[in-house]
Amino acid sequence: MGQNLVKNPSFEEYETCPNALGTFKQDVAHWSTPTQGTTDYFNTCSKVMGAPENFNGIQQPKYENAYAGLYFYAPADYREYIQAPLKKTLQKGETYVLSFYISLAEGSDFAVKDFGVVLSYNALSIATKKQLSRKHLFTVKGNRVNTFEVNHPKFHEDKTDWLLVTAEFEAKGFEKYLILGNLRSNRMTRKVQTKRKETKKGAYYYIDMVSIHNKNRKEIIVAEVEQNELIVIENVLFDFDLFTLTNEAKNELTIIRQKLVDNPELLLEIHGHTDNQGTPLYNKKLSEKRARAIADYFVKQGIDEERISWFGHGSAKPMADNTTETGRAKNRRAEFLFKTE
Repeated sequence: MGQNLVKNPSFEEYETCPNALGTFKQDVAHWSTPTQGTTDYFNTCSKVMGAPENFNGIQQPKYENAYAGLYFYAPADYREYIQAPLKKTLQKGETYVLSFYISLAEGSDFAVKDFGVVLSYNALSIATKKQLSRKHLFTVKGNRVNTFEVNHPKFHEDKTDWLLVTAEFEAKGFEKYLILGNLRSNRMTRKVQTKRKETKKGAYYYIDMVSIHNKNRKEIIVAEVEQNELIVIENVLFDFDLFTLTNEAKNELTIIRQKLVDNPELLLEIHGHTDNQGTPLYNKKLSEKRARAIADYFVKQGIDEERISWFGHGSAKPMADNTTETGRAKNRRAEFLFKTE
């Protein structure tokens, strides 16, 4: 079914807990900035650059403990961006889905209507603090880029909730890096003014859980949902002897959650499993904890707990060979079943 191709998608992995403004590229594992703009990193581990409260507003992380913060519009065409390597080169002609969560910071006196996306062959390092222009993108020797913009009617709304943004695009077959930010100059930026007219801080957004998936992978999951069959999602797996959800697992679960949101009549069964390492009784309890962890996650995401039931099967229903580590890893899984009654 594929996987999220963005490394460290919700910025949880870090080299250093942030202790100052503008240290995103030094602090966050795998991520960088393609220009000299000083993108910010917020993490609950920090007293200076913490969450939910920080210098530009108050926002709980969408996932776990961290998110990025950057200016999409500021005086003198100042811009900030985030850049990440993909886990593998995109396949030519394939359709992919880009998604990320945004929230306009309370300190913003403007909001923009378009978000720029760059998919690049090489990582960029441009000596500018202004917008990434076409000259910057298309004249770097040996590089190739695929660019487009994402717009959304609610980009300008200053909410406490995170907004999920999605867009489909066709790969050209060389894309290895992802860049997000505003590619337009101030004069060309489509923007609206917020109620905070006196601040003059520009348009500052928080970003969390960035994802790129092959579109076919999502269609497969949706098809299985419609067939009312048990669904196994590739990245909803558990580490050995643990029942905590990984960031990749949480990202995959957004599809299941959205199905529940869109179809309030549906009920969900969660089935937890283990490998064969350990006693049957221990594995039964561990599998129940895994299923319960997913149920609790959905409840925290706003799903009524009355719609969710969970079960643990221990190691009784393997889907792969337990004699190899690869097989055991596949067996440390969860399965999902939608029901109407």
